[in-house]
Amino acid sequence: MNSDTGRYDCDLVVVGASFAGAACALAAARAGLRVVVLERKRDPGDKLRTTGIVVKEAAEQTWLSRAPAGCVHRVERVRLYSPNLRSMALSAPGYYFLTTDTPRLMRWLAQELVRHGVDLRLGASFNQAERDGDGWRVEGVGRCRFLVGADGAKSRVAERAGLGRTREFLYGIEYEFPGLSLPESGALHCFVSKRYAPGYIGWIAQNPTGVQAGLALRHDPERARVPDIDGFLARVGAAVGLDPQLRPSATRAGLIPCGGPVFPLARDGVMLTGDAAGIVSPVTAGGIHSAWAHGETLGQAIALHALGHGPAPEIVARDSAPRFRRKRALRWAFDRFQFDWPFDLLLHSAPLRWAAEQVYFHKRGSREDDEPARAPRSSETY
Repeated sequence: MNSDTGRYDCDLVVVGASFAGAACALAAARAGLRVVVLERKRDPGDKLRTTGIVVKEAAEQTWLSRAPAGCVHRVERVRLYSPNLRSMALSAPGYYFLTTDTPRLMRWLAQELVRHGVDLRLGASFNQAERDGDGWRVEGVGRCRFLVGADGAKSRVAERAGLGRTREFLYGIEYEFPGLSLPESGALHCFVSKRYAPGYIGWIAQNPTGVQAGLALRHDPERARVPDIDGFLARVGAAVGLDPQLRPSATRAGLIPCGGPVFPLARDGVMLTGDAAGIVSPVTAGGIHSAWAHGETLGQAIALHALGHGPAPEIVARDSAPRFRRKRALRWAFDRFQFDWPFDLLLHSAPLRWAAEQVYFHKRGSREDDEPARAPRSSETY
């Protein structure tokens, strides 16, 4: 560690034990930095706002590859439903997703932070920070060299430090149905519907502990429309074998950034990552892989710079942020030209298949089958 270390109470404060925040903290701590993570929740698995769906890249190339086997369920294809509930199955050779027991996964990540020497402070809210010479003085922590906000779409770090704020959102809601099994449990079921999901989609998927079902739509703060997930499940539940009369055991909901990276994303030793930075795919939302990759890159850059071996991490934070240019173009088109009839008419067409590949498989080749959506037989109960 360089000679400046003694002038700080810690090297890095990360606000938020999110996927991006955990990635940043782990990378910095493993390089030898003194890291404090402030997490306002006492239980990192409580009140989550993520679907917890992990793409292959994150499952194989990040710390999430070490997650306990019981935390994940492998899904190898996407079944895409048009508004009239006709469907096509999409897959790419060797590609898969992992659905997760997200509360358990986040608790495991918290344990990993502690195991690698991170000072994780649960139940500790970030309230205030001010510039102090060449560092930051964070209320309740002391003086640190770097401050990272991984505190969600309404980032308090961004507000206090005068950084860019997320302005465009989806609003999502998700139900959990423990103990259930879908007839087609190896698929991520995605539904297009302007009525129920204007500007986005609905989804149903098997996870390690049951079934998760969600709905999101373009957020309009003037109208403040709430997704009608009960109406959505009444419409589509039979197509996947989910009884729409069942009541969920848990509900999670919240805003999801969809406008791309904020500006400015970093300055003077303070940086944003994850939802706070707008590093969420404008089309697919979620974005655990993008958030993790950026958080990890940021943590590594902070460590290298603190050790005197790398460029300013503010530059790395900005330059490593994904731009989502194609997906932002798709977001623009979907916001303005979403109609049900093209999806009903063109479900199996090459253009629609190409667009689905862009969204789900990152331009990988895919194959499809034309099986209709299957309603459960009367003997199938859930």
